[in-house]
Amino acid sequence: MIKSLRGMNDILEENEYKRFTYFLKVASSVAEKYGFHYIETPLLEETSLFKRSVGESSDIVGKEMYQFIDKGENDVCLRPEGTAGVVRAFIQKKLDRAGGTHRFFYYGPMFRYERPQKGRLREFHQFGVESFGLESVYEDATMIMMVADILNELGIGYRLQLNSLGDQNCMPQYRDNLVSFIESVEDKICEDCKRRKETNPIRVLDCKNEHCQALYENAPKLLNALCESCESDFNKLKKILDANNIAYEIDTNLVRGLDYYSKTAFEFVSDNIGSQSAIAGGGRYDRLVEFLDGRPTPAVGFAMGIERLMELIEMPNENRNGYYFGAMDDEAVNLIITTTQKKRKSDKATCEYRARNLKAHLKNADKANARYCCIIGSNELENGTIWVKDLEEKREETVKLEDF
Repeated sequence: MIKSLRGMNDILEENEYKRFTYFLKVASSVAEKYGFHYIETPLLEETSLFKRSVGESSDIVGKEMYQFIDKGENDVCLRPEGTAGVVRAFIQKKLDRAGGTHRFFYYGPMFRYERPQKGRLREFHQFGVESFGLESVYEDATMIMMVADILNELGIGYRLQLNSLGDQNCMPQYRDNLVSFIESVEDKICEDCKRRKETNPIRVLDCKNEHCQALYENAPKLLNALCESCESDFNKLKKILDANNIAYEIDTNLVRGLDYYSKTAFEFVSDNIGSQSAIAGGGRYDRLVEFLDGRPTPAVGFAMGIERLMELIEMPNENRNGYYFGAMDDEAVNLIITTTQKKRKSDKATCEYRARNLKAHLKNADKANARYCCIIGSNELENGTIWVKDLEEKREETVKLEDF
């Protein structure tokens, strides 16, 4: 028997597909209320796109990408994340030259070859939002409020963590100070941190090694090194969140390692999913469009891992709705199919194509969570009627087909 590849799961069982589709419905609806519209980008992109955007020094590019040479000798890979493809499309369609504000949301599968674990698969699904053209911190706040609205509507509790990454005015000096500190404790840190010191020094602050974390408590803090503009924006962001009753905590170790990230960085975390606590994250990336050969364009966005949220979603009570149609005799099957098709013009309607007894049809209608069970047997066929039972009100009647 052929099975799915390791870390690539089917969304098939009722508890899974209902939660998955409910999440997409809620998240898309919230994004549309904020004025964002849907964008679809390819699953397959040039490998160079992610080497330049995600960074060659990252584990994603170095170890986790599904990369291969296709039949046209192109170096391609399955997308490991969503932002780079949206930025590529933004530039390719010359929207960076059009000016104005452009707001997108997307969802779909991403691929990373890593060790599968609960909430982290090799094929996983993300919902993401990207905004281009606005340098204002109000857009940063909008992103955070959008995530909060989605999580609140799904009934998911969270903690919001905030940090500022500075900009080109204050980050270079801070990075030099941080490297000096790392060198002062270099004989005590892990091998990953030693490597990151050379390739991506800011990322050492994100190290999960407890011994390293204890050392970095004495490291210089970027929040203490912000220039006047970055500090002003960060204070303004906090005031906006305060005014909208969104609680947050400052996490000076919340970082992004690449040069195009700046100012706001945020993560939503849950205490209910074990060690992989991040359920959404984002921030400002004002230089990424320029990094990918577009015109300089301010941008901010976020992404949510859908699989991580599945068990946390509080599903609403599902009321019975729609119609179930069934025939009790073979002679009535064609008529029941025709009647079902007519009803589908205005309502949800399912149909059992095999002739069954009444008990079996009622059981099927209950399983389909239908409001009405509608049956045609030999008597109904002879009299031009249909038997209808309201499964919620527990009432039944026989009516003329033309009245039905």
